[in-house]
Amino acid sequence: MTRLLIPGALVAVPVLVALLGPLFAADDPAKDVAFLLGDGHLFGTDFVGRDVLDEVLRGGRSLVLAAVSATACTYLLAVPLGLLAGTTRSRFLDEVLMRPLDLLLAIPSMLMLLLLAALAPGDPRVLVAVVVLINLPDVVRITRAAALSLSARPAVEAMRLQGEHRARIAVGYVARAMRRTLAADLGTRFTGAIYLVASASFLGVGISPQAADWAAMVDRNRTGLFLQPWAVVLPALLIIALSVGANLLFDRWLRRSDTTFLEAR
Repeated sequence: MTRLLIPGALVAVPVLVALLGPLFAADDPAKDVAFLLGDGHLFGTDFVGRDVLDEVLRGGRSLVLAAVSATACTYLLAVPLGLLAGTTRSRFLDEVLMRPLDLLLAIPSMLMLLLLAALAPGDPRVLVAVVVLINLPDVVRITRAAALSLSARPAVEAMRLQGEHRARIAVGYVARAMRRTLAADLGTRFTGAIYLVASASFLGVGISPQAADWAAMVDRNRTGLFLQPWAVVLPALLIIALSVGANLLFDRWLRRSDTTFLEAR
């Protein structure tokens, strides 16, 4: 339990700030001198004189919700597709499912974000959709590779000979057996989603120009880093804590699963 305290705290702090922060932020924040330290501002002011703490309280929800939504949607779409491709005995169906995803792999992620910046710069739903499209091929391929390996086991062949339904084999046995593989990938995929959403915010994609956003704060205030570092450091630390904490939590869970499995044997 103690091993979960640090990663749990790393995740809990940015998530709580993102979800509950707007409740404590000022409705109509006043402006002061740009890049001001102190003078009634706990973490100073940003590049236009807004209170940094107030901007941080209001700026995390968009990034956290976009990253979580994109990761969840990716797995909800990718896992069934990968299972179907990995457990089917139809080469034609496998090709139909996998070849369009190979085309998506050929498109650089930054190029897709730049195209999004031109087509729909202020719509967070489109941003989530693009992050899903970027991550979808990789997760489908990982799921398919794991499913192919598991489908070749004697237990699966025995279930087929006994007349078990294909869906029952795929969901009841193959999907359950690959849980650890998907959990190991999930932490990395969530970090990648945070990176993509943050990169999009740097480009002004998915948020309005005046909206508070942690990633946008890092970009907008970088010119005053040596004058007022908190305007950059505070949102950057929250993004890093969320990313590192999520990976540590999944890593701890995987180690605990290994220990439980060995003890059971």
